[in-house]
Amino acid sequence: MQNGRKIRLIDLIICLSDATDFIDPVVVDHHKQVAYIAYSIAAELGLAPKEQKDLILAGSLHDIGAFSLKERKDALAFELKNPHGHARNGYALLRLFEPLSRVAAIVRFHHVPWDHGAGREFRGVEVPFFSHVIHLSDRIAVLVDKKREILGQAKKICDAIQKKSGSKFCPELVDAFQNVATREFFWLDIASPSIQTILSQRLRSANIGIISRDMLGFSELFSRIIDFKSPFTATHSSGVAASAEFLAGKIGFSRKDRTAMRIAGYMHDLGKLAVPVEILDKPAHLSRREYNVVRHHTFYTYRILEPIVPLHTITAWAAYHHERLDGTGYPFHLKKKDLPLGSQVMAVADVFTALTEDRPYRAGMKQSGAVKILDDMGLRSALNGEIVSLLRRHYEEIDALRMHAQANARIRYRDIDTARKEDDMTDAAV
Repeated sequence: MQNGRKIRLIDLIICLSDATDFIDPVVVDHHKQVAYIAYSIAAELGLAPKEQKDLILAGSLHDIGAFSLKERKDALAFELKNPHGHARNGYALLRLFEPLSRVAAIVRFHHVPWDHGAGREFRGVEVPFFSHVIHLSDRIAVLVDKKREILGQAKKICDAIQKKSGSKFCPELVDAFQNVATREFFWLDIASPSIQTILSQRLRSANIGIISRDMLGFSELFSRIIDFKSPFTATHSSGVAASAEFLAGKIGFSRKDRTAMRIAGYMHDLGKLAVPVEILDKPAHLSRREYNVVRHHTFYTYRILEPIVPLHTITAWAAYHHERLDGTGYPFHLKKKDLPLGSQVMAVADVFTALTEDRPYRAGMKQSGAVKILDDMGLRSALNGEIVSLLRRHYEEIDALRMHAQANARIRYRDIDTARKEDDMTDAAV
């Protein structure tokens, strides 16, 4: 953990969008493209920098509630059926983090058509004007063919958007887009591999402290988005975070480092956002290919967080949770001398939580069974035996903390899942 360093909010947002966009090459950079288009339209309209910032953040997160690969691919169709489910998921997740509450409202309605002005409301609720900016930007982005030269597509895209002015899109926004579209750099930026740098430059002032309440809250948001992809993992990160923080305290970590450990626990499975939910939810044994896809997740966790320098310690603690002291872990095959103590704590917390938590297909192990496996892993130098012994001495206390954390997460999952199902039923009836 590096003292006194600030993390830029956009860099954390890009972590999330990168993780979800890694799920398939078809959707890579889609969030960033939408964010850039929305920013360009906002700048053309002369919106204030604060409003431009909100649109960049909303564009970067607009499909965060699309948990499956099918949902992500379906959202790339220009004409959508029942498009509001993933928007509702995104809203339900994002609104829990106060700094993104305005962004959550934008995401909630980002598929509402303009409908000649009737789209100012949706089911009796006022639709933020910025939701229509994201809607237009999103539809522009899905018309871009990544396999073709970008400038040669500009006229066709502009014509397709113009045909829907008034019906699908707000005419004022379409006019602003048409003005922006006359400039070659706009299209070249959309297709640029440096689009992340371009967005980052637009949000230089969007900072939050690394160990501030905001950072802890943001890491909880990460865990919800990671875990809520699947009922199989709906509370896992919360259990790992609570267990790791407890163990770190017993080892003698400072209060600040215990908080950092909790953040690492919330973020340790970030790379699972790149694993299709169809694999995570598979009730049968995974094929070799599917198992290998799951094993990608720790690598993605590391690479996604690696560029954020102030997070380097947390990144190591989080991303090395499947490394083993004897070098048999993955993906880097690090040995004890190369593994920070925090990473060794995280590995024990992850195995303990995985063994003891309930899953839809099996109940969690009782103390005797879990301790036997943990002791065996400690004896063969897969896990740190001293940390395992510490966990055994405080088993009842740490297990109670884990269960409490996961019970709270389960309530949040059920609330969001219930709201999603109700929203899907309403969509089907419309």
